Amino acid sequence: MRLYLRLARLLAVLGLGLLMAAAMAVLQRASRGEPAALRQRLSRWYLLRLSGALPFRVEVQGQLPTAPMLWVSNHVSWTDIPLLGMLAPLAFLSKAEVRDWPLAGWLAQQAGTLFIRRGAGDSVRLNRQLATQLRQGRNLLIFPEGTSTDGRVLRTFHGRLLSSAIEAGVPVQPVAIRYLRDGALDSEIAPFIGDADLLNHLLRLFAADTGSVQIQLLAPLASQGVARNELARRAQAAIAAALYGEPEEQRDAA
Repeated sequence: MRLYLRLARLLAVLGLGLLMAAAMAVLQRASRGEPAALRQRLSRWYLLRLSGALPFRVEVQGQLPTAPMLWVSNHVSWTDIPLLGMLAPLAFLSKAEVRDWPLAGWLAQQAGTLFIRRGAGDSVRLNRQLATQLRQGRNLLIFPEGTSTDGRVLRTFHGRLLSSAIEAGVPVQPVAIRYLRDGALDSEIAPFIGDADLLNHLLRLFAADTGSVQIQLLAPLASQGVARNELARRAQAAIAAALYGEPEEQRDAA
């Protein structure tokens, strides 16, 4: 019964998302423009509701930034997006495959998600697009590992997409997210990795007991005068220390 009640609540929130996304599409056509700021505010409002439908207790540590920043986070599951997106108006960068997900892909597109195809060689164009949004005062979130993990390791952060923060002259906001169950790291239920099936993951997640999520907003990193790979290394080291309490060189799985 618990599973069905949780799924019913999730479906209700998804239905709300469909209505909001459709309204944004109509508004965009009517205004003949790109209401990005409004889109981000509405997305945050919606992701707060979506996070409330997930079977997690959430603890947030640290201070929310008061100026535009490029947020960088480790990546464990698709649930990272609503859980982080509820904290501030954010635009997301996601792998292109997400756009093809039923319903979720369309919702992500209407929320203003930027999609990147791995190996497509379009990082220069994308970095310019990201830098433009940062200069316009918008927060962006990327997952510089380029893939999700089970939370036990931290993969190498790729520096190419951090060039947008350097070009725009904005700091980097490192974020560490960790999933726990019964006081221990949850590496089995919450992670969405590899070729996992979204529907099966949903059923497994919603059938389990309520888990915990710890989100740590770490000290921002200055980007000016720093090479992109060095900036990526510093962000990785900060997140690794927050997650594991030891230097990232000892935990890097790459």
